[in-house]
Amino acid sequence: MPRIVIDGREIQCRDGINVLQAALEAGIEVPHYCYHPALSIVGSCRLCLMEMKIRNPRTGQLEWSPRLVPSCQTPVADNLEVRFETEPVRANRRHVMEALLLNHPLDCPVCDQAGECWLQDYALRFGHADSRMVEVKNKNPKKDIGPHTLLYQDRCVMCSRCVRFTREVTGTKELCVVNRGSRVEIDVFPGEPLANKLQGNVVDLCPVGSLLDKDFLFAQRVWMLRSTPSICPGCSTGCTTLVDHNENVVHRIRPRHNPKVNGWWICDDGRYVYQVLRDPRRIVRPEVRMPNGAAADDWPGLLDLIGREFAAAAARHGDQAVAAQLSPMMACEEAWLLASWVRRIAPGTLLTLGDVPTEGEDLRFPVGASEGDAGFTIRSEKCPNRRGVERVIQAVGGPTMDRESLSEHMAGGHIAAAWIAGGHFKSGRGPDTLLAGAKQVGFLVVQDLFPSPLSGAAAVVLPACPWVERDGTFINFDGVVQPFERAVHPPEGLWRDGQYLYALAGYEGLYKAERVRSMMAASMPEFGEVYRPPAPPKHQH
Repeated sequence: MPRIVIDGREIQCRDGINVLQAALEAGIEVPHYCYHPALSIVGSCRLCLMEMKIRNPRTGQLEWSPRLVPSCQTPVADNLEVRFETEPVRANRRHVMEALLLNHPLDCPVCDQAGECWLQDYALRFGHADSRMVEVKNKNPKKDIGPHTLLYQDRCVMCSRCVRFTREVTGTKELCVVNRGSRVEIDVFPGEPLANKLQGNVVDLCPVGSLLDKDFLFAQRVWMLRSTPSICPGCSTGCTTLVDHNENVVHRIRPRHNPKVNGWWICDDGRYVYQVLRDPRRIVRPEVRMPNGAAADDWPGLLDLIGREFAAAAARHGDQAVAAQLSPMMACEEAWLLASWVRRIAPGTLLTLGDVPTEGEDLRFPVGASEGDAGFTIRSEKCPNRRGVERVIQAVGGPTMDRESLSEHMAGGHIAAAWIAGGHFKSGRGPDTLLAGAKQVGFLVVQDLFPSPLSGAAAVVLPACPWVERDGTFINFDGVVQPFERAVHPPEGLWRDGQYLYALAGYEGLYKAERVRSMMAASMPEFGEVYRPPAPPKHQH
């Protein structure tokens, strides 16, 4: 690993990176706009310039170069010495910031980016306190460039990150640079709106308030938001995300850097999946359709009723008259609690994996890339935890049955008590054979997000909470075990899935995913140490 010297401080850094990245990883703040570690380097913003020692061709001695050089384009090398804290470097930053602010509108009070804008931050730290501009400012247009995105061109600093993203990451090339000089603009090609499946990332990439998300526009001030680390439930890729919320309302989802899974990006399906929380059809309280059953709002009584009915079914008809379908939308901890509970009541319980929804084929980016060359893939398997639930079923042991066979078994009247877990974000999942079979079950518990014909046939309907209201672990398509945290609380009076399954399994107190994982690790060692991606450098953006 090479060692370089930055402002007299020796830094050990990774091979193959540039000086700017090495400085950021060492905790040194170096202002930059155009540089991003996942994009090509263009060196256009000129904000990261530095002084560097070079060899004098006449004397052969190392001397400070007479010109500043861009740190983003300078690779690290042993014994390289550079300086950022000098007057020429500071003067360059002031001049660059002044040029960027010449035509910039003073609309921070109404800008969505205010509070997380690198133009604001750098202007305060490295720029002028006042403007010398006396001419009329150029007024560039505001543009609607796609179904989700607005472009406020008058705020743009021409870093070209968005253009490079559509060329290098998505391969769709909708964005381009038009005109020259002071009239230069970002725009879309005629008839080519910004509508690819990863387009929302250009909003995250924009270091200023130029590219804006229509769904988040004027919704919240960012300093009022709290961010919770989570995992996208939209497909089996398992992208790591940040859920931004305030006053128990989710306002947006952003990508969280994960070098092992999704890099810096998420797709639009995952970015806007939180809109399921706004669906008025959602089940928000349990339902009991039994004479002399427990009150729907009496959770301890309801769980006691379910336990008695399952135990009675096993005692009267035998263990294999009990069945449980574990949903791939469940967290591993929830699946383990449910499977362990039914195995304890009836060791011969039939376990099966629930509906694994798929849509089309995998979408790879850049467009047209093969599986080995793809930088980002949206999986056709539209559930986050099939492999995790399969691992739980394998670990608890005992008899299993595929979903179609279980449906036929139910239809034949061989199942006296069954628990069917759903929780898919689209209601009505599953073939009619499951519904026909479920109608023959003596005591049916359905756990789901939305009402359906299946829940209409149930003796007890339990609300399922979306992932942002739960904490637990998912295992993605590649076998990576990743935890996620609860961001918001469920509606008042509603117990989270993990909480009622924890109580049903006989454990006291509050459900904590970490506590359950420690119990699971006895039979599944992979849950003893889950994967958490490293945080990016503090000053990286």
